[in-house]
Amino acid sequence: MKAVRIGLTVLIIGAILMAAYAFLKIINERKILREVIERLSSDSRIAEVLVTKVAGEPFGQKTLTTIKFLEYDTHGNPLAPRYFTFSGNIIQFQSLVIRFDDAYVAAGHSLKGKSAYLFLKVFSLGSDSAEISSINEVNEVPSGYRTATRVSGFEKKLWRLFWLYALDPAMASRIGVKNAQIEAPGTRFIPGMLYTIKIEHDGGMRIDAKKLPEILDGERIDFQ
Repeated sequence: MKAVRIGLTVLIIGAILMAAYAFLKIINERKILREVIERLSSDSRIAEVLVTKVAGEPFGQKTLTTIKFLEYDTHGNPLAPRYFTFSGNIIQFQSLVIRFDDAYVAAGHSLKGKSAYLFLKVFSLGSDSAEISSINEVNEVPSGYRTATRVSGFEKKLWRLFWLYALDPAMASRIGVKNAQIEAPGTRFIPGMLYTIKIEHDGGMRIDAKKLPEILDGERIDFQ
């Protein structure tokens, strides 16, 4: 009888530990899910662009324009800045923009009341070629939406499903997506201007431009 009681005790303890592990796993996955949804559904995440350098090529064939691309997360915190150089100053940002059904937008739905977006590439089209640099890759976890430094298996799975739903019209309609399309807002980038990329709740992306503060006139600033 004593051996039976010990065996039952071990089984009960094992069952409790397994249940506790499963519970903690569910809690952790729900936490990650909430954080990802918060990042994905917000419109406060913007980017700013600044021309940091304009210079001619060694042989004088083209003028090189270097821009600083600074993206912000949903809490207004800047991500790591990135620098891109193109042989021209008409530059575009290829992005995936996801619009939800008008009913969700009108009702101010907590998750589907605002358009969501992801920066994919930045590029400049020349007369005979295209210069392209990657920002985020399809089917990967975008840097600005990661919930931790190390990406978990659950987070990877969640984003694989996201890309599947976002890029498949039939599946997207099941979750209230009005449409998901690639947009490429762009403009002529010149020194002395600050360019802000914004996302509208019920629309797409736009680029606003304004002059830099006068206090910066005549100053040489190292942006790197």
